[in-house]
Amino acid sequence: MLFDTHVHLNAEQFEEDLEEVISRAQEAGVSSMVCVGFDRPTIKRAIELAESYDFIYACVGWHPVDAIDMTDEDLLWIEELASHPKVVAIGEMGLDYHWDKSPKDIQKEVFRKQIQLAKKVKLPIVIHNREATADIVEILQEEGAAEVGGIMHCFSGSPEVAVECLKMNFYISLGGPVTFKNAKKPKEVAEVVPLEKLLIETDCPYLAPHPYRGKRNEPGYVKLVAEQIAEIKGLSFDEVANVTTANAKKIFDIN
Repeated sequence: MLFDTHVHLNAEQFEEDLEEVISRAQEAGVSSMVCVGFDRPTIKRAIELAESYDFIYACVGWHPVDAIDMTDEDLLWIEELASHPKVVAIGEMGLDYHWDKSPKDIQKEVFRKQIQLAKKVKLPIVIHNREATADIVEILQEEGAAEVGGIMHCFSGSPEVAVECLKMNFYISLGGPVTFKNAKKPKEVAEVVPLEKLLIETDCPYLAPHPYRGKRNEPGYVKLVAEQIAEIKGLSFDEVANVTTANAKKIFDIN
C-alpha cells in the first residue's frame, strides 16, 4: 500500500472529477494521503476532505508566498485546528525566494512563528523550500525544529543538505522530479538517504512524474515515484511501498 504524503486535492483543478481521481488513486494502491492547506480557503477545504474520507488526513499552515497576508487571527485559527483528530502536521511552511509577493523578512517571521506553534501543539512540520536552502536550514536549527521533526517536502536540494536535514529529525520526501530523465539531484538523494527516512508524494496537481510531465498530477501517480526509488535503490517495489508507508504513519502518528 502507498501513502501519498502531500496532495492538494483541495485545488480547483480537482473540482470537476474529484471522485474519479480518488478512485483511480485507490486502484493504484494508494491507501492514505495527506491533503495540505496553506491559506484560509485551502485549509477549510483540506479539513472538509479529511472529515469526508477516512483515508485522507489534513496538514494546516501558511505558505511563504502568501506570508504577507497572514494575520495573528490566522495563526490562532491554525493553533485551534491543530487539535482536530484528522490534522497530522503543521504546514506547508518555509521560504520561497522565487516569487517576490512576500518580502523575505516577513516570510522568515511567519516561518519562525509556525515552527514555534508546531512545538507548542507537538505536531511535525512540512517544509516548502524554493531557492532558500541556507536560510531554511539556519532557521530550523535556530528554532530547535528537531524537537518536532517533520518533512522536507518535494526535496530538491543536494545529498549533503539532505544529510543535514536528517540530523534535525526530518524525513526527505521525493515526488515527480525523481522520475525526470534530467533530474540528477533527486536521484542522488534517493540513493543516499536510507529508505527508513524517505517518504513519497505527488504534490498534485503539480509536478506530475514521467510520462505525465506537464499534465495535471494526481495521487495515483505516486506509484511511479515509488517504482523509480525502487529502481535507484535496487529494492523491490513492495519494500519501498511498505517502508515509506510505515515512515509516513510514524511521522504523522497514525496507527
